Amino acid sequence: MVKPAERLKSIELSQIRKMFEVCDENAINLGIGEPDFDIPENVKIAINEALDEGFTHYTSNKGFLELREEISKKLKSDNNLSIDTESIIVTVGASEALYMCAQGLFERGDEVLIPDPGFLSYKACVDLSDAKPIPVEAKISNNYKIKFEDVEEKITSKTKAFIMNSPSNPTGAVMEKKDIKSISDLATDHDFMIISDEIYEKIIYDKKHYSPCEFTDNAIVINGFSKTYAMTGLRIAYLAGQNEIIEELLKIHQYNTACASSISQVAGYEALKGPQGYVKSMTSEFKRRRDLISKRLDELGLKCTRLDGAFYAFPQVENSFEYVQKAVKAGVITVPGSGFGQTCDCNIRMSYANSYENIEEAMNRLEKINI
Repeated sequence: MVKPAERLKSIELSQIRKMFEVCDENAINLGIGEPDFDIPENVKIAINEALDEGFTHYTSNKGFLELREEISKKLKSDNNLSIDTESIIVTVGASEALYMCAQGLFERGDEVLIPDPGFLSYKACVDLSDAKPIPVEAKISNNYKIKFEDVEEKITSKTKAFIMNSPSNPTGAVMEKKDIKSISDLATDHDFMIISDEIYEKIIYDKKHYSPCEFTDNAIVINGFSKTYAMTGLRIAYLAGQNEIIEELLKIHQYNTACASSISQVAGYEALKGPQGYVKSMTSEFKRRRDLISKRLDELGLKCTRLDGAFYAFPQVENSFEYVQKAVKAGVITVPGSGFGQTCDCNIRMSYANSYENIEEAMNRLEKINI
């Protein structure tokens, strides 16, 4: 039997997907980070019209021009970034964008700083590139916000990149502007790249989002439509940055996927071009759910930091695996924190991208195992 590549030995399948697969029809799933909203009505109409018009063929590798123009406008209006259409690649989800960056920028001997806790794909993508992931602890004493000093102390001559994620999955933390700017200055001074995963940019409460691309040329922004417009299954996102780097990353994209789905690109174009009231309404509802889950976790005696963005809570428990199993028996799906870093054995992740009523019932069920 032919053996798989050696580098796959260090890769484990997602804890999130494992928990998703054990879910029965009566369980309330707080495990998956997927908005329970339908896509905007104008996007549905645009998809149907594109199908009727036969827009089902290849687009340019980088994505069709009109979509990239809208992304460029969005980056200017929202983040004050001047990035032209040739410096943008439309990708098959943010996952492909992250993988492209890892394969195009990292190699054996490089060190890549990743947040701990952090989204589990970061470590896996670094491992698959044969580089070395270096955890940067987001301390609970700082409400899981990574600080300038946390990154600075991890920098060595081998540091190739820092993967930044704000708002954060799994903690809901939103980094402060001063830390983002100071880390950006570090990237310029020490010549490493910031890969900024901004997929939760619009799902933010009472704070403002800042991109490191505002403060340094040594940054790539990854963003998309899955979370903001509930378009997870359409697998549509983008990356943007300095043209010289983007042209090199295009090689990975070209030989991996050729181009993103034409129909999904139409959906992304319409989402950006159309009215944005949908986004405000959805974020307002997430904030209502955030307030509910924060209150109920406090009543359950589960310590949880302030949730400033995304749609996750990351409370502390005595033993994450034991708690997760008890929760499953009570009919609630959560995810053990160990999948998100070395410091998370006593955390679980809960997604409040579920209905208000389901969250309330889930907390009622968890209340029974907390007695």
